[in-house]
Amino acid sequence: MLTSLELCAGAGGQALGLEKAGFKHSGLVEIDRHCCDTLRENRKKWNVIEDDLKLFKENAADYAGVDLVAGGLPCPPFSVAGKQLGALDERNLFPDALDVIDAIRPKAVMIENVRGFLDAVFEDYRLYLKSQLKKLGYETDWRLLNASDFGVPQLRPRVVIVATQTKYWDDFDWPSVKKANPKTVGETLHKMMASNGWLGADKWRERANDIAPTIVGGSKKHGGPDLGPTRAKKAWASLGVNGHTLAEEAPDSDFVGMPRLTVPMVAKLQGFPEDWKFVGRKTAAYRQVGNAFPPPVAEAVAKRLKKAIAAQKSVRVSRSRDAA
Repeated sequence: MLTSLELCAGAGGQALGLEKAGFKHSGLVEIDRHCCDTLRENRKKWNVIEDDLKLFKENAADYAGVDLVAGGLPCPPFSVAGKQLGALDERNLFPDALDVIDAIRPKAVMIENVRGFLDAVFEDYRLYLKSQLKKLGYETDWRLLNASDFGVPQLRPRVVIVATQTKYWDDFDWPSVKKANPKTVGETLHKMMASNGWLGADKWRERANDIAPTIVGGSKKHGGPDLGPTRAKKAWASLGVNGHTLAEEAPDSDFVGMPRLTVPMVAKLQGFPEDWKFVGRKTAAYRQVGNAFPPPVAEAVAKRLKKAIAAQKSVRVSRSRDAA
């Protein structure tokens, strides 16, 4: 089984995807206490390392030999919702990730970030990253992937940066999108909405007849749990969802009006399994969900990396047999 080390693991979205793709986690590095508690709650055997990446990298060589270094590095340096300071932002952890990659020299790298990473203003920085990875012996590419193309009922575009050692590169292909559209919000959440006997659940399902807008509002800077700025709330309202706050539970049987989502409902729209528990109060739990990388997208890319690595192993075995 191939192994992985995950940086900035968050609440486990990418980690779940890697697990489903067949990677065994050697370690998951995360600084946020609530996220670490969530990882430990759901996977008792995972090696959760509650540490600052800037400090962890000093001992990263202890993990030399893992096959994949993956991570969801902080988005604010490249987000259009921020100042887009990129390399000048103190939250930019790409240099630290490069230090870890240098120390470990994995077969492959997989890093997720926001679509703003592809903006023209960051072209020089993208080329810089590519050149630094080239010096370490890696070929690099990136692509904007929409979660809805991989069965997630949400419009969530994310940039995925992939690098492999040169010998594996020709065998890597980006994953293909699913042939069918994902379920609508109504289809996805109907059972959860009706769990307390809400009489209006069937009618609501018909109104919520599209996929969800991008789930936002996971920032520590911008307060409590809601479904984003005014434009996002309007998009939710068109689906019959009150996006101003989140609910503690599904609507009661006699509820009238637009229902609010619960944290588990939002998590399902992110592609998390229903049994994945988020530790912490509502605001802390929602931030974990809002910042997550949808597991099905991570799984799809990781499977392609696994296939590329396995293809080279098959070639080496074949050559060894021929030589014998």
